[in-house]
Amino acid sequence: MDPELETPALFDDEAGGNANGDDPAIWVDPNDSGRSVVIGTAKEAGLFVYDLDGRQRQHFPAPPGPTPDDEVGRFNNVDVTYGFDGRDLAVVSDRGRDQIRIYSISRGGLTDVTDPAAPFVFNATQEQVNDKETAYGLATWKDSTGTYALVSRRHRTSVGLVKLLAKPGGKVGYEVVRTLDLPASFTLPNGQVWTPCDEPGREPQVEGMVVDQERDVLYAAQEDVGIWRMRADLTGTPVLVDRVKEYGVPATYDPATDECTPGVDPGYGGRHLAADAEGLTIYYREDGKGYLLASSQGDNTFAVYRREGSNSYLGQFRIGTDDGVDGVEHSDGSTVLNVPLGEFDEGLFVAHDGANTPATPDRENTNFKFVGWDEIADELDLDVDTDGWDPRD
Repeated sequence: MDPELETPALFDDEAGGNANGDDPAIWVDPNDSGRSVVIGTAKEAGLFVYDLDGRQRQHFPAPPGPTPDDEVGRFNNVDVTYGFDGRDLAVVSDRGRDQIRIYSISRGGLTDVTDPAAPFVFNATQEQVNDKETAYGLATWKDSTGTYALVSRRHRTSVGLVKLLAKPGGKVGYEVVRTLDLPASFTLPNGQVWTPCDEPGREPQVEGMVVDQERDVLYAAQEDVGIWRMRADLTGTPVLVDRVKEYGVPATYDPATDECTPGVDPGYGGRHLAADAEGLTIYYREDGKGYLLASSQGDNTFAVYRREGSNSYLGQFRIGTDDGVDGVEHSDGSTVLNVPLGEFDEGLFVAHDGANTPATPDRENTNFKFVGWDEIADELDLDVDTDGWDPRD
């Protein structure tokens, strides 16, 4: 699969503003889709806004901590929702401050409208926030009762349902409605209990998430476990759609190397996802069908599943190198739209690249790659359907 273009390099050091790319989202301009923008998170460096040629249009730094001793802002995931109180919004998880930040979008430009009194999502005090079990992954959802964000918690299995609230002066706040805890340990077919290996005290966390807006279904990627499907309102029982290949493999944490040493594989893992399971996104078709795409970070591929039914597996693709644009490796987040966007007249797929090249010695280099949906569809014999669900509807 060939990328068509890329955004400028982001460098995770002092000279680069500690910019480390992570997750993209696309906002569709209601009057001219060619003026749509791609919004990307970059952790401590905050939020970047790009046009459809990959050129930077705006940059919003992450906020500082309340005091020099507190955690600074660190933007992790972003999603877009339309028509909240008459405005389109970009909603961002701030894993440094354990908050959600909200940006109003107009004519492709963003404005921070976060309520100054916005609460923590998972914690009660700043001291708890500094322990870093904070807001992590994020996906938006809208139904007849309001506009919501689904937010996962770093180093824990928790997912929270957060309702956005209109505040005075055009600001936007939120309140936590409920939370759900996914399993941290699993009973294997041989009767043994398996817990994914990590540093002591940490649970298998969720980051990549997406909501099927027509079915009110949330998909959540538990990094060392697999992909879960559940009701977007976090009621009911989650179903594990697919498992990572490493599922069930015993491992021992080595504090000297901060790594897990695996044991013998008992053979209970899946066949399509190499841990970590990361970014999730959905391609919608007009017939109510479509595709769920998942980043298989461990082998630098993307797995494709049916959107409907039991989410059966359809195939795998990799984004390679083409015409001076390098491929995608270690991808954290991705997004896809069936809507024609400028020269991407059959839809657009955007993926985070965790190892952008050409490499610069001693500088971590990331960015975002743009791929026409038709490239992916042709490779895997998938459909191109520009009449599918439109996020602006």
